Amino acid sequence: MILVGNQRGGGRDLAAHLFSPDNDHVTVHEVRGFASDDVHGAFQEAYAMSKGTRCKQFLFSLSFNPPPRENVSTETFEDAIARAEAKLGLTNQPRVIVFHEKEGRRHAHAVWSRIDIEEMKAVQLSYSHRKLQDLSRELYLEHGWRMPEGLADQSRSDPRNFTLDEWQQAKRQGHDPRTIKTALQDAWAISDNKAALVHALKERGYSLARGDRRGYVAVDHNGEVYALSKWAGVKTKDVRARLGEANTLPSLDEAKATFAKEMQPALSRWERELQERIDAHHARTEANKHGLIERQAAERKALFDGIEDRRIKETQARQERFRTGLAGFWDKLRGEHRRLREENEKDAYECLLRDRRQKDDLIFAQLEQRRALQERHKQDVERLQDQQRGLAEDRTRFDRAAQGPPDPVDDRKRAFLENRRNTGDSPERPRAPEPEH
Repeated sequence: MILVGNQRGGGRDLAAHLFSPDNDHVTVHEVRGFASDDVHGAFQEAYAMSKGTRCKQFLFSLSFNPPPRENVSTETFEDAIARAEAKLGLTNQPRVIVFHEKEGRRHAHAVWSRIDIEEMKAVQLSYSHRKLQDLSRELYLEHGWRMPEGLADQSRSDPRNFTLDEWQQAKRQGHDPRTIKTALQDAWAISDNKAALVHALKERGYSLARGDRRGYVAVDHNGEVYALSKWAGVKTKDVRARLGEANTLPSLDEAKATFAKEMQPALSRWERELQERIDAHHARTEANKHGLIERQAAERKALFDGIEDRRIKETQARQERFRTGLAGFWDKLRGEHRRLREENEKDAYECLLRDRRQKDDLIFAQLEQRRALQERHKQDVERLQDQQRGLAEDRTRFDRAAQGPPDPVDDRKRAFLENRRNTGDSPERPRAPEPEH
């Protein structure tokens, strides 16, 4: 059944809608958790409680719409409402349930107060659309109702339309039984006949084929086989009743070969896309390398020029320590000149060591940058090579499957010759005549 819900205020308008005279019959099924025993009073209470909070949309209204021509019992509606309440986190919140009947169809409305009286805050309704859609799908599958196309889960899609990233992700995920079961159940639920089922399965990456025992099976792109009745959760007689005999369907080997042939364009597209990525990666790596070299050269020039400017200034400052003229002559006589010269030489050597350390520190940092760039390049190359090997294996596998099953006559001949070689009973080749002497 389709579930449509939304947060809202306007309790008076909602109550008027629930009692609209456009309906043939309106039945108040339940008023729970309110002091009032009627819908209008209940919504007024919810509004009054909301005034103690900042919540404007203090109600959550949810409609339950079963498929046309399906007679759904009150118990089924109650079960669906209880499950929705649990999924949404509205358990034990005050609620109202009203049934509508119009033009031969019956549906239900459930309205909850979002205000938690104990906490005096509104219940947070996160991802309500996704939760209700999941519950809706569960209800369709459980009751065997034909599911609307838009509700079926398309997460298991046709690999022939995958991008390279989607294909690699699908291979990493492997075979998830829950995903497989969901895909086959969805395909069955939205199909009325064999042609519709073939189309629905193809959209989900499966082919419909004739099993070894003349039953219906689904085959995926890996050649795995799934009995339709088992995985779709239906009885074999129901499958035959809807689809008829399987004689007109391809065999397992034929279905695998057809699937493999249809995968060839996708494989070629992925190989081209991967090669483009490899070329782009190499071009990007070269550009990054040259860019890094240029930046490092600029950094070195700036540092080295700065060091040279400082060296000149420091040399000049040391030279200015010596006095000239008579004072300088007096400094030489009393040994002050020699002391300053030794101090300058020591200072100059320490400055030289400092400059070398600064240069080395920059060089070491730049070497680390270059190593990091090279390591990233290596990792990217290994990843791309792994993808190439994986695609090559896929190509080999699909090429082999596209050729179909081997000829049984050739198999028997090959086994016969192998057996003779193993037993040493193979006929000897005629020897060439020996030359006469």
